[in-house]
Amino acid sequence: MKTLQLSLIGVGAALLVSGWVWANDAAHEAMDAVKWKPATLRVALADMPAGDIARGKTLNSQLMCASCHGENGVAPTSNWPNVAGQKTDYTYKMLLDYQSGLRSEDERSKLMTVAVEPMSQQDMADVAAYYASLPAHEATVKAPAHADAERLVRKGDPTRLLTPCASCHGVKGQGGKEAAPALAGQSEKAFIRTMMLYKNGERDNDVNKSMAQFAGKLTDEEIRQLAAYYHTR
Repeated sequence: MKTLQLSLIGVGAALLVSGWVWANDAAHEAMDAVKWKPATLRVALADMPAGDIARGKTLNSQLMCASCHGENGVAPTSNWPNVAGQKTDYTYKMLLDYQSGLRSEDERSKLMTVAVEPMSQQDMADVAAYYASLPAHEATVKAPAHADAERLVRKGDPTRLLTPCASCHGVKGQGGKEAAPALAGQSEKAFIRTMMLYKNGERDNDVNKSMAQFAGKLTDEEIRQLAAYYHTR
């Protein structure tokens, strides 16, 4: 019995040590990941391979992307973001961020890190091209936009130095230059989670912390209103 107890203690200690090593390695990877600058992002996007839509569709199934994001880029549950109609450069940048460890803010990002690890840059470009070729998700109910959300999207708030959302993401939420993502048709739950991660300083893969600064000035209610606004665009 004593030998068994000692063995169990040894196994438990080994698990604790291995868990600590994994967490420590993950933390170091996140710290070592090189943050984007406008110039380095432009170079990376300029070097992005031309995407093959047909191959991207195949990879979406083969690499199990569809299990979370759907065969047609619409997530089967609101826990995961919709990727249908997403801009190629944004998807490509996100996949690079997961692979480098720049995105490691929660358990979902850790799953993505594992999924993206074997992908080549060509694979990333192909998947990104496939998602961009799909029609964006359209909400079944087109609710009227809340006045505060409409104002933030179109005019921003000069009193808080908030630029209009449309200045980066487009008037219709179609996305903008330099990997600014499309927001139209996005899951409300995924949108709110993303904004709260930025607001709380848990996600920092944005160039010059632009999204973190923006989200940090919003109230939780404004974030919910913006989520509803873009979901029904």
